[in-house]
Amino acid sequence: MRDVYIAGASMTKFGKFLDRSLKDLTGEAFLEVLKDAGCNGKSVEAAFFGNCVQGHMEGQDMVRGEIALRPFGVEGIPVVNVENACATASTAFHMAVNYVKAGAADIVLAIGVEKMFSQDKARMFSAFDGAWDVHEVEKSKERFDEMAVGVEIPDGTTSSRPYSVFMDIYAGFCRMHMREFGTTQEQLAMIASKNHEHSVHNIRSQYNKSFSVEEVLSAAPITYPLTLPMCSPVSDGAAAAIVCSDAGLKRLELQAGRYTKVLASVLRGGSDRELSDFSRHASRLAALTAYEQAGVGPEDIDLAEVHDATAMGEVMEVEALGLCELGGGGPMAENGESRIGGRLPVNPSGGLESKGHPIGATGLGQIYELVTQLRGESGQRQVDGARIAIAQNGGGIVGIEEAVTAITILGS
Repeated sequence: MRDVYIAGASMTKFGKFLDRSLKDLTGEAFLEVLKDAGCNGKSVEAAFFGNCVQGHMEGQDMVRGEIALRPFGVEGIPVVNVENACATASTAFHMAVNYVKAGAADIVLAIGVEKMFSQDKARMFSAFDGAWDVHEVEKSKERFDEMAVGVEIPDGTTSSRPYSVFMDIYAGFCRMHMREFGTTQEQLAMIASKNHEHSVHNIRSQYNKSFSVEEVLSAAPITYPLTLPMCSPVSDGAAAAIVCSDAGLKRLELQAGRYTKVLASVLRGGSDRELSDFSRHASRLAALTAYEQAGVGPEDIDLAEVHDATAMGEVMEVEALGLCELGGGGPMAENGESRIGGRLPVNPSGGLESKGHPIGATGLGQIYELVTQLRGESGQRQVDGARIAIAQNGGGIVGIEEAVTAITILGS
């Protein structure tokens, strides 16, 4: 197996862009990543194209990558279309890394693109409905409702407006965690406030507005204990990376400091387990494999980007990654450990809650943030002394956990 590096990374601004097409977003991310890597399109030997909902939204069910990339000169090379729920972009990256490791190519593109925002709200929100078992919808709803047993749900804390079914799923996780570990709504608000504050200095973030803890708590409810600022928005956007071998780096003539090393890339599916058996959580097991691959441990991590589709996601994932003890995700935020300047900054980009969550691009958006941080190019949100960084990106639900989780560890 060969060493693998990221020679370039890019990310469009995430947001709601009714006037931009999927091809347009693809082109921006693709041309920017070529510029960042110091190469042209002819250098790319294969491409892995991530997208989730273009088929649902536009009817483009097949050959999405071949069509989206062709206007920008990508032809005559393998283009692999990737869909893996919210972990799509990380899966495309994982496949590109292993393609290079296997010696199939020296310079490979991983790109994720999503156009989700629409004036047709019913179609937009129903795009999420296929990310769990469509044959067991009622059974799944009952399963997550049962997680609330023992937690009082106050009147007036569920929105009457449409929202993603995954907010109900995360609410189930929230209520279970509140019951088992004493996690509070205030701690979730602290996480959301912290992430929105981080995003103020991220020009590519969907939102650049800070919220106090009190403002998060008093915001419009989604489903208890989640309020609107605790939840990721519907987003459009694209992100990309150029993945290389040593031979590829030599061809690109990149200088040290302009590339980062892939220390680990792990993809793992979920499994059936007891709700209380957190030691078998998919992210926990994937993280253990990733740490072993990288030759590091949680204590060596300088910053993390985790899948905070809600603030509860951050709690669950920092615990699963071993960045704090089980049940310590809420106190970690309350103590200021996870903010920039704290012990271990989490989601310095603003996270999915504020940076945005175009689901087919999210994982590569995380990788873009890690690369930028490890290069020391993050400006006012720079994590001092960042040398080793981790990303966790999850997708879908089967049973009581993610259908798939991706862990990436990078080193400067």
